Amino acid sequence: MRKVKFTQDTFDEKLSAILTEFPMLDDLHPFLASLMNVLYDKNHYKLALGQLRTARHLIDQVAKDYVRLLKFGDSLYRCKQLKRAALGRMATIMRRQKDPLAYLEQVRQHISRLPAIDATARTLLICGYPNVGKSSFINKVTRADVDVQPYAFTTKSLFIGHLDYRYMRWQVIDTPGILDHPLEDMNTIEMQSITALAHLKSCVLYFMDLSEQCGYSVEAQCKLFHSIKPLFANKPTMLVINKIDVTRLDDISPESRAMVEEIINSEGVMHVQVSCYTDEGVMELKNKACDALLEHRVDQKLKGNKINSILNRLHVAQPKARDELVREPFIPETVKNRKKYDRNDPERRQLERDLEAEDGGAGVYNINIKKNYMLADPEWKMDIIPEIMNGKNIADFIDPDILEKLDALEREEEKLQAEGFYESEEEIFDSADELEEAEAKDSREKKLISQSSKKSMKNQAKLPRTVGLRTLSELSSELTKAGYNPSRIEERAEEAQMDVDEGEEAEGDWMDVDGEDQPTPNKRAKSNLGAAVGKGKREPQTDRRLAGMRDHAQAAKAIKLRDLGQRRPNMLAKAGESDRAIKVKMPKHLYSGKRKMGKTNRR
Repeated sequence: MRKVKFTQDTFDEKLSAILTEFPMLDDLHPFLASLMNVLYDKNHYKLALGQLRTARHLIDQVAKDYVRLLKFGDSLYRCKQLKRAALGRMATIMRRQKDPLAYLEQVRQHISRLPAIDATARTLLICGYPNVGKSSFINKVTRADVDVQPYAFTTKSLFIGHLDYRYMRWQVIDTPGILDHPLEDMNTIEMQSITALAHLKSCVLYFMDLSEQCGYSVEAQCKLFHSIKPLFANKPTMLVINKIDVTRLDDISPESRAMVEEIINSEGVMHVQVSCYTDEGVMELKNKACDALLEHRVDQKLKGNKINSILNRLHVAQPKARDELVREPFIPETVKNRKKYDRNDPERRQLERDLEAEDGGAGVYNINIKKNYMLADPEWKMDIIPEIMNGKNIADFIDPDILEKLDALEREEEKLQAEGFYESEEEIFDSADELEEAEAKDSREKKLISQSSKKSMKNQAKLPRTVGLRTLSELSSELTKAGYNPSRIEERAEEAQMDVDEGEEAEGDWMDVDGEDQPTPNKRAKSNLGAAVGKGKREPQTDRRLAGMRDHAQAAKAIKLRDLGQRRPNMLAKAGESDRAIKVKMPKHLYSGKRKMGKTNRR
């Protein structure tokens, strides 16, 4: 039963870990749920987890049924066969889960390689046709290292990079290229981009290549923009014209330029011309995109329902107008007339940095603190302060009342000494460290004492027996103070004392008879104790061998039958019914090695 339960617990633990560790699609953010549907097929994923959940339930039922059968097994052999059947059925159930487990292992490995995308963070989403310069841009503005090659679909999955702007962390997502065809015709690589555009609240950067080096015409790129434009709803959108080091907007044909300007002039679309090869416009694009997203997020919060509940709790105090006078802020004239600092002005005031540069720079220049001293005579600033003057310590003259304070301190010390303040047994420590060290030492000593006392008192009374002894008069007085009547206790104590006195008188009447030593009560007790120790353990009141038997004859018959059943295993050198070991048929020391000439009977 223990083996069956252990196997069931092991399977249950492993399957439960799989079911709990794999993400539940219903509990994920819509973007992550849709991404998993695109990559792994939602129905296949749920079916695999459901099969494992069913297998766990079946294994629990098998274990439950066979444990019930094992309880009523009539022999050890029957129990072994039941155990074998239970483990075999569990193994068969798990063998049938080969395909779901292989699929989930592939999913697990792929999930572990996915980038950690925060669906709620500030996000810049890069999209467009393949080979238009999306990966080059993310490599420029973030610490990402996305592979860039001169052919289409170099990027086959979502790549993420991070940048800092205005002391905030931003994530930039590089999506695979999208082709202009219906949604149902898109492959898994393109559907990842569509999923990100549909579910992430971000600033969309649509990249275009006017030089057509990507292999797609300007007309096709404009059509793709209009095709996926519904996915840009409620998102700040930027049209990024890339590779301007090759072709600018002014260099293309009028028909193509008209199509691009139609996109630029549409509502809510900003445009920036950049070149990732020469870095022209890259930082401008990053700043404009981040500012646009910040402004959009603030507008969305102001339009929401939460802002009303917050505004009701905000109150901006305004000073009440007492008259029609306009009270402007006061700015001193010296501040108004102060000349603005100009680094290139030769007559500007010198800063500490200028002095540092003149005197050798950082590491060589040493700042002069004395020049800012406020003294009665400015010529005294650089004077060296002596330590000894006229045979006296200069530090003694810093405080003019030093002598009076010293006399007061001496009087206070004499008073404390007269009151016996320093005569206490407790040590006086000079610092907090010494106090902590002494306390730690005391605690260690107490711990050692407590440990040693625990070991020594392990088999003894916890308190000495004399601790609780008190005289009858003390007990009576304490009970009387507490409001109780001690008369009954006094009577019982007197009766007990009378019994003790009578026993002592009887002990004194022992006499020697015929010169033999008669044992005293104490000696008799010791002799009885010795006899008991000599006999060994105390015999039990009942014989457990007769439990369940009618009489001694029936018990003897049961013992005879037991020995008779054990005779055959004894003849076969078996330990018991469960001993199924097969001894070695051919002992190695008799059947190994090279045979020499002579008889081999001994073998």
